[in-house]
Amino acid sequence: MIKNRLLAASVFAAIIVPTSAMATNGMFMMGNGTKANGRAGVGIAMHDSAISGADNPAAMVRVGNRIDFGLQIFAPDRSGEITGNSGNPLSAVPGNPFGLPTSYDFKDDANNDGPFYIPEGGFNYMLSNDMSVGLVVVGTGGMNTNYTGGIIPFNGAAFPTEVGINLESVRILPTLSYRINEQHTIGASLQIGYQQFKAWGLDGFTGTNSTPVPSPPGPPGQVFDPQVSQAPNRLTGKGRDDAWGFGISLGWQGTFMDDRLTVGVVYNSKIDMDEFDDYKGMFAEDGDLDVPENYGIGIAFKATDALLLGFDVQQINYSDVDSMGNKLQSGPNNTGFDMFNPNNYMGTNNGSGFGWDDMTVYKLGAEYQWNKNLLLRAGYSYADMPIDKDQTFFNLLAPAVIEEHATIGMTYTLPNESQVSMFYMHAFEEDLKGRNSIPTAFGGGEANIKMKQDAWGIAYGWNF
Repeated sequence: MIKNRLLAASVFAAIIVPTSAMATNGMFMMGNGTKANGRAGVGIAMHDSAISGADNPAAMVRVGNRIDFGLQIFAPDRSGEITGNSGNPLSAVPGNPFGLPTSYDFKDDANNDGPFYIPEGGFNYMLSNDMSVGLVVVGTGGMNTNYTGGIIPFNGAAFPTEVGINLESVRILPTLSYRINEQHTIGASLQIGYQQFKAWGLDGFTGTNSTPVPSPPGPPGQVFDPQVSQAPNRLTGKGRDDAWGFGISLGWQGTFMDDRLTVGVVYNSKIDMDEFDDYKGMFAEDGDLDVPENYGIGIAFKATDALLLGFDVQQINYSDVDSMGNKLQSGPNNTGFDMFNPNNYMGTNNGSGFGWDDMTVYKLGAEYQWNKNLLLRAGYSYADMPIDKDQTFFNLLAPAVIEEHATIGMTYTLPNESQVSMFYMHAFEEDLKGRNSIPTAFGGGEANIKMKQDAWGIAYGWNF
């Protein structure tokens, strides 16, 4: 019986892996599961569904025998613009890939603006009163942009039909949880990461050192090399590539004050992913895009018999992943000529990345038991965006500027004791104006990026 249930859960995980997932705290989702999302992602000290193990593996032994599954509908609205560009400094070069339009608005293709559908699922089985095994599958995050018109012109005139990227990332979490005593539980998960990625319309970065130039446009004595990637033929238009990786997740939960206070701590190691071989000319370290290390602490306090308050602090270390943390190789005076140094080519260890800083995310949530069957939720989260004003150029493709989320949610218990849960999230619009963001080798000027988001979710779960 146990074997059949685990097999069914594994099949479920395999089915939902290749699905779109969108990010909102950098490349991470706001929270894991419909219930946690109703309180702005608060979950490290909670244990109310079989998906709780994605927030803290120590929660699973408190959940009992349980199954949960759901679907999130995610609708981002992202855009950008280029202003003050000088045009094409090398427009006389046949096939010149460099230079930008003097001004341009980037709008999402309506056919690729979402909504995106993100499944979630969890299964937990009690081996004894003090030990459980489970399996959780959740979208870790990702990013999608698809602009019509394109970013980089060809020959100073024509534009690609479309330009953009699509990254999808999922975590599969086989989990073991153990109850030390009445107050304390611990847990561990193997983090199995799966990613899919593709990029298109970025042909402007595929120049080689054989591209003819009329004269060096840089400082006197500067040898101009139009190549910016170690593998120009593996940077764009290669279709979908995928990667697998592994890490660990460790957690603890403890209850105090006659169970009115629960404290949780979780550590998620970096997920060491395989390289995207088809995009080794884009991402640093030969196409490596690891899932960053992150960790956090949470508390849940039962203020009254009906009111539960929760607070989480989560740290995400993007700077430890070179593809995300490496700054644009703009060089002195923002010339951009450091990009043309073979030691700094895109795809090398020093290659230009998205320049993301580490993030600290603060989440506050509340639950109120309205009556026997209806539980209401609300939440708010805040984090400084990971993008600096001088790093907006590449981030036209990944405008991760969201800082604030507000959420509401509910759970209704049916007569058979199963539960239906729902949530709504709004991420407030953020507009980041670039400052010294486009190197002069690309015509200078500024890249500005903007995003807002909405999401809805529904889930169903039951204890067995």
